[in-house]
Amino acid sequence: MSEAFKHGYALLIGVGESAYKPLSLPVTVKDTQAIYAALIDSELCAYLDDQEHIRVLNNAEATRNAIFDGLNWLKEKAEADQEATIFVYYSGHGWVDKNDNCYYLLQHDVKPTKLESSALSAKDFTDALRQIQAERLLVVIDSCHAAGMASSKDADAIAKADAELFEDFEDFKRVAPSKGLIEALKEGKGRVVFTSSEGEQKSWIKDDSISVYTYHFLEALQGAANQPGDKVVKVSNLMNYLGKTVPETVRKLYNKEQIPHFDMDAGDFAIALLRGGKGLPDKGWEEVKSEADRKINKIADVINQQGKYITNINEARDMHIGDVIHKD
Repeated sequence: MSEAFKHGYALLIGVGESAYKPLSLPVTVKDTQAIYAALIDSELCAYLDDQEHIRVLNNAEATRNAIFDGLNWLKEKAEADQEATIFVYYSGHGWVDKNDNCYYLLQHDVKPTKLESSALSAKDFTDALRQIQAERLLVVIDSCHAAGMASSKDADAIAKADAELFEDFEDFKRVAPSKGLIEALKEGKGRVVFTSSEGEQKSWIKDDSISVYTYHFLEALQGAANQPGDKVVKVSNLMNYLGKTVPETVRKLYNKEQIPHFDMDAGDFAIALLRGGKGLPDKGWEEVKSEADRKINKIADVINQQGKYITNINEARDMHIGDVIHKD
């Protein structure tokens, strides 16, 4: 019988459909829903499947106020549970103002003519994270998606779409969070920050259903970097696997560079159970790799079939991923 990761709390943010249509990134919603599906699977990460442990903000729900409400919810959870493990995942645009180097996350309700005042500034995001007094907190920022990348794998087409988009935002450029911002984000005890790329590198998709980064993240959650006998997936397991596989896959698919960045000098900790707490079998990852790939493909299939209708946690509960069907 599987165990449960009872002290795990997650906030997953996929901006997806932007109120300003040219900024929409449908693949970000597919990414957050795929991670959500893996987290709540009792045979995988085994987070408790209720809004007291995991919340998803996608598309029109990923507003500035809703993100702050979600971070405040995590603050309250950490105050009530001294053993809390907090996981924050943001997938969407991340831009920097060329004039003052201020960084912004572009949530759903951003106003393009008032971007500086309407977007979620890194300062405000960091201040809210600092209020979460958990000793185990992982923040993942996947914020360098290329324009139009959810509908095309052609690098030239993506570059053209990018150029057209940034004609309207000449004071901004797309970059990953800087080292200074990462330092600010991880300020405090037990804080770890991952970004999907470095500098002006793009965050690429594997196919129309999932990004390269999320695909390998899901593999790592199933034990790709673990050893036989391990019962949990730690931050270091994620880091080691993503650091190796993401660059390899992007080079193979696009002949481009995407180097994930990790800052975890605060220490290692478990972020999920491994295969429902059963751990890897004696032969390790190679024995379960084909099964893991099938589960990821199953998640992708369900997201492709239902993706445009799935907007929140309640609507995602009928996904069949592993050996169980998630229902209310």
